[in-house]
Amino acid sequence: MPVAEIVYMDHAATSAVRPPVVSRAVAEYIDTIGATPGRGGHRLAHEAGRVALRCRQRIAQLMDVPGDASRVTFAPNATYALNAALWGVLRRGDRVIVSDIDHNAVLRPCAALARERDVAVTQVPCTPEGALDERTLEQSLGGARLLVLNAASNVLGNVLDVRSLAALARAAGVLTLVDVAQLAGHVPFSVTDWGADMVAFTGHKGLLGPQGIGGLWVRQGVEVEPLVTGGTGGDSLQRDMPAAWPDHLEAGSLNGPGIAGLYAGAGFVLDEGVAAMHARLAPLKQQLRDALVATPRVRVVSPAAPDGVAIVTVTTDGVDVAAVAARLDREHGVLTRPGLHCAPEAHRLLGTATTGALRFSLGWSSTAADVERAAAAIRAVLA
Repeated sequence: MPVAEIVYMDHAATSAVRPPVVSRAVAEYIDTIGATPGRGGHRLAHEAGRVALRCRQRIAQLMDVPGDASRVTFAPNATYALNAALWGVLRRGDRVIVSDIDHNAVLRPCAALARERDVAVTQVPCTPEGALDERTLEQSLGGARLLVLNAASNVLGNVLDVRSLAALARAAGVLTLVDVAQLAGHVPFSVTDWGADMVAFTGHKGLLGPQGIGGLWVRQGVEVEPLVTGGTGGDSLQRDMPAAWPDHLEAGSLNGPGIAGLYAGAGFVLDEGVAAMHARLAPLKQQLRDALVATPRVRVVSPAAPDGVAIVTVTTDGVDVAAVAARLDREHGVLTRPGLHCAPEAHRLLGTATTGALRFSLGWSSTAADVERAAAAIRAVLA
């Protein structure tokens, strides 16, 4: 089935359907620049550096981060960025606080830190709607080093009140790391308003960039030890990583084509307006949810979360969700995501840890016709 005929409902995994400006930017970078930022004094290296600088500035604008845009550092993805923050901040014997809705990009490195550095991991419970238990959190903050917040769940679609949760952490002297992989490009937010200390993002979801590019913003004054050390293009005589940012966390050659694509994707998002895109998708999410609620043998397990991201997660009575997803794709061209979505604790919360669930996630290209076709398709598959 041609790509033009599919209904893509897996935006929470990857922005596989992207504005044409993104692929053009990647190709143009390869064709006309091709060099690596910070690797050379010639004109192509300088131009590559300018693209990277402009992209940092654009990400800083989109997330409203305070201070110098050089604190926006590039990484291959949000998983790498989260690892960089966790391993770079937590020392032997420290304590980190996570929650039921965290992704394995947080849960697995925290488990490794517990084994290798005796880091204590406290998991704060959430309600079935994904809200963090603030009373339990406040009681857990004493003596902790770091609080990790998943701004938007990739299973439930809800958005946390990061501002109030980060304020609780700050009052207790605890740093806050926010994962915005599902939030950036979908729902407006301000890192300045949040008062967060670190923010990890990825480029290939709501920011509409290609795979292989993401990053970590770190507030001025927060110390992060580099996860990887190596060449930075400067200060080559010293054995330690440079103290200057962004070089401090950017060892090795940067993904120049990916940065160019991210710059273009983030520019598209800014031009369209995050608030406007969210306002357009909210009624489509409700339309999809209503249709799925009315479908026999379908049980919607994610909360309504009208202010959240456009995710609707369901189970299918008596039918394996992977089989349903395969038939939706093969017979109707509707692309979804079955399974545990790399978020096992969220599925335990929903009671779907043994069966998995089927996730529909909308994005910038979604239309009312897509929703109608997806609803008709799952009715046909389950009939």
